[in-house]
Amino acid sequence: MDKKYKWVPLQVTATAYNSVPNQTSYEHPAITAWGDSIKPGQKWIAVSRDLLKKGLAYNTLVKIDTFEGIYIVKDKMHSRWRNRIDIYMGENINQAKEWGRKKITISYAVEKDSLQIVE
Repeated sequence: MDKKYKWVPLQVTATAYNSVPNQTSYEHPAITAWGDSIKPGQKWIAVSRDLLKKGLAYNTLVKIDTFEGIYIVKDKMHSRWRNRIDIYMGENINQAKEWGRKKITISYAVEKDSLQIVE
């Protein structure tokens, strides 16, 4: 997989969220802003809308420096947030509260074929 992608590092503020009504939507707490059905155990993140313009678009692969595995951008945050990711932690509110808010480094995947070389 690493041969297909260039991993771009980025420092962000990271928080955590759960698929419960008071954190997402009272009507559809398990539906992301893009319409995906979310359930505990999925390695998904939400990103602030300014990060969409930096390349962290829908379905972008992301490595989080303190977590195992690859996460996928599947949700977007309210427009008031900047330079921020929200890590999905199922319905475990205590785990999300324990995580709190931290400045971390993530790396997101950019397909090597999509990189334009300007001379």
